[in-house]
Amino acid sequence: MTGAGIPGGTEAAGGGSKPPRSRRRRLLRWVGLGMALLVLAGAATGWWMYNKLDGNITEDTSAASELERYEQERPAHFGGGARNILLIGSDSRSGRDNARYGQDEGGQRSDTTILLHVAADRKSATAVSIPRDLMAEIPSCLRADGSRTGDRFAQFNWAFEWGGAACTIRTVEKLTGIRLDHHMVVDFRGFKKMVDAVGGVEICLKEPVNDDEARLKLPAGRQTLHGEQALGFVRARYSLGNGSDTERMERQQQFLGALVRKVQSNGVLLNPGRLYPLLDAATSSITTDPGLASLRGLYELVRGMRDIPTGKVQFLTVPRKPYAVDPNRDELVKPDAARLFQQLRMDRPLTIAPAKPDAGTGQHRQRSAATPGTAATPSPVPTFTGTTADTVPCR
Repeated sequence: MTGAGIPGGTEAAGGGSKPPRSRRRRLLRWVGLGMALLVLAGAATGWWMYNKLDGNITEDTSAASELERYEQERPAHFGGGARNILLIGSDSRSGRDNARYGQDEGGQRSDTTILLHVAADRKSATAVSIPRDLMAEIPSCLRADGSRTGDRFAQFNWAFEWGGAACTIRTVEKLTGIRLDHHMVVDFRGFKKMVDAVGGVEICLKEPVNDDEARLKLPAGRQTLHGEQALGFVRARYSLGNGSDTERMERQQQFLGALVRKVQSNGVLLNPGRLYPLLDAATSSITTDPGLASLRGLYELVRGMRDIPTGKVQFLTVPRKPYAVDPNRDELVKPDAARLFQQLRMDRPLTIAPAKPDAGTGQHRQRSAATPGTAATPSPVPTFTGTTADTVPCR
């Protein structure tokens, strides 16, 4: 006999028909439950990751309090939606990872200070290095022990040692007339973590380097530097070039330009798998003002910058020359420095170009703020010596 006349006989014989309704309903319920669990797990993971990153950031409430005390003395806001952020590289030896670089000698100083101006239209960004040896008017500042310093005309990086970020911010604002919206402090450990998070940064050396003090030994040519080597490269002074702080700042600017290229070329800012390690490294390594001390605050800043072309990410050092009283220190070049500060303060464009070589000497000289050939007439778009993030040192 066949099962042709028996209800359900086709299912038994063929084996390819649909299961009974009750079985299908149970299957759908299990599938729905599994999908719900996956969604909940994903949401929980996302929430955990967000809270972890958000909790990594150290909020600098003491600087905020000190700046509020002197609010009436601070410059007014100009330039609409432009943002000015002070980036401070601390040479603090506190903590296990930083202590390996030597002992503190009277506290931390600002090893690197950069004024980052992000244009209101988010089509350009300008990073201005401020030499640590620049002579500047440092206002009265609150020390860590609660005492206060007096007004001093002194080497710029003393401001950070005397009064931390707040003192440095007030010194920069007094020097430039530019209102600073935010600040970030990064130490040695933080710098290394961020370089490693993007998989290293490519640089090019004309000559090999062997610097025991910077713990750096590199061959000539193109190579990718990771955390420890990258830190040595941007810190090295006496084994590269002529040993001046000027060349060190130029090297730091070139490295930052290469870092920008790496981040943009790898699609880090648009790839969650690559973005998370970078955010984890950054958030766990910085101290910042309350306005940026959240993942949302940092994201809004990064989102506004991610579409800026590398050719519009500009790096330069504030126009300066050897200080007349002590050639081992710097002073501003006038009126070039004042004009640079004015352009940034009013969120006006400026042009960055390489230094001009002096004829017959092979040396380089600073470009004038005026367009060549029109020295008597100010240029609508002044030119300053510097580089951009699309400049590749060797190909």
